[in-house]
Amino acid sequence: MYHMYKLHARLLKTGHHNHPLALRRLLLSCAASAPGSLSYARSIFDLIASPDTFAFNTVIRAHVDSSPSFSLSFFSKMRMSGVSPDHFTFPFVLKACARLQTGLDLHSILFKLGFDSDVYVLNGLIHVYGCCGFLDFALKVFEEMPERDLVSWSSIITCFVKNGFGYEALALFRRMQLVGTVKPDEVIILSVVSAISLLGDLELGKWIRGFISRNGLELTVPLGTALVDMFSRCGCIEESMRVFDEMGERNVLTWTAFINGLAVHGRSGDALRMFHEMKNNGFRPDHVTFTGVLVACSHGGLVSDGWHVFESIRNEYGMEPLPEHYGCMVDLLGRAGLLNEAYKFVEEMPIRPNSIIWRTLLGACVNHNYIKLAKKVKEKINELDSYHDGDYVLLSNVYGGVGQWIEKAGVRKSMREKRISKNPGCSLINVNQVIHEFVAGDTNHPQFESVREFLVSMIDSLKVVGYTPDISNVLFDIEEEEKENTLGYHSEKLAVAFALLCFTDRRTIRVMKNLRICHDCHCFMKHASDVFEREIIIRDRNRFHHFSKGSCSCQDYW
Repeated sequence: MYHMYKLHARLLKTGHHNHPLALRRLLLSCAASAPGSLSYARSIFDLIASPDTFAFNTVIRAHVDSSPSFSLSFFSKMRMSGVSPDHFTFPFVLKACARLQTGLDLHSILFKLGFDSDVYVLNGLIHVYGCCGFLDFALKVFEEMPERDLVSWSSIITCFVKNGFGYEALALFRRMQLVGTVKPDEVIILSVVSAISLLGDLELGKWIRGFISRNGLELTVPLGTALVDMFSRCGCIEESMRVFDEMGERNVLTWTAFINGLAVHGRSGDALRMFHEMKNNGFRPDHVTFTGVLVACSHGGLVSDGWHVFESIRNEYGMEPLPEHYGCMVDLLGRAGLLNEAYKFVEEMPIRPNSIIWRTLLGACVNHNYIKLAKKVKEKINELDSYHDGDYVLLSNVYGGVGQWIEKAGVRKSMREKRISKNPGCSLINVNQVIHEFVAGDTNHPQFESVREFLVSMIDSLKVVGYTPDISNVLFDIEEEEKENTLGYHSEKLAVAFALLCFTDRRTIRVMKNLRICHDCHCFMKHASDVFEREIIIRDRNRFHHFSKGSCSCQDYW
């Protein structure tokens, strides 16, 4: 900013402050100092009597990252002024549109003005369609491009990753390799790593790690951090640790990714140790780091450590705790059975607690069968969000846990009257690079009958060694056998039975589930890991459970 002011002062002194070339130079100086100079840049732009394409491009580019709406305003002004855009204009405008998730009408403007074959413009258009969720249009633009460069491939792959289509993104990456006209760079590899993280596929994770090594790509800080996070999400914290140790340089994001990974894998003590090591290495934790550490304390029952970390956010680092941090503390206290303390903590929060924080406390009440407080908390949730299916299920479960079947049935009736349906449990398992989906109560899988028969025999075998189905949360007015059948067909049990049918070796069974694993399935998995001598890893909505030799990594504290 100083050099910009100095330049402007010199122009005023020499009388060149209205000269078009001098103003152009000053405008460029403002653009280089963005975002702090943006208001100054707009005032300089207003001094130009007849701004040309270059002047508009400069001010549009200056606003793209921090004030994209201004970029679009200047583009509209440009068109109304009759100034013709060029091939530099549209990449900036399209970038602004992507940030605002708007501007789909630009495609027709590009076509009319003859920019429909410009590779840089079309790359920007692919990005816009991807950010707006129109993948079919993005792919159509990509397929019809007369030529494609590295950015073209990167843009279309990123589009699919950002919209949750991991396998489609990987298919495009393989297609790019077969075409062979471009060599993948770090940006594309980062997108591929993100796709694998999304899928949680460890074999693909190991493949991309090998690909990086074979192609001589440097393990940069962004790439190493992405791999640390990817292996954690794929259920292999040991590989995360190896990548972390191999990295010659790390930043706050690297440490945070590793701490988060340790936290969700039940390695609470290690996560806390890495947090202190991070600080000793001179890194300042950010809000995401604190969330990871507090999750670790919550999963490990480290109440005093959690309080110390929470209080350090404000006292040691001068930061204000976010709602996520308060939610972690509620979870920490709730898991530890300190329910009244947790309720008092929520009531005394300096910010208004949202429905997620109250829902966390409700879940803790369910785990500890504390009905009185559960009903009170549910009333608080109703004031904020009265139609969330999970709240009714939790309240129903707490009634079932203490045998109040009439009240439990009343909650279910209320759900029906309000037309609130429970989100069904769904589990995914990868068998020979094919994803198989199992949904609780759904018989559509082509091998369901053989899976069901094998699961029945599994349950019978596990009962011999002490497994007893936990039927406390099934409605009272059905027969005991029917209760067991209801539990028996939970999606993760079906997925594990299917894996045992398919895998003849002793490979680890990995299942991804959309909901929190229930107590009965948790007990089932512990016994199954022992009797069938398999390691079973369940990735549920909250964390990873590593079942091995009859025990779980969560140590039954979940």
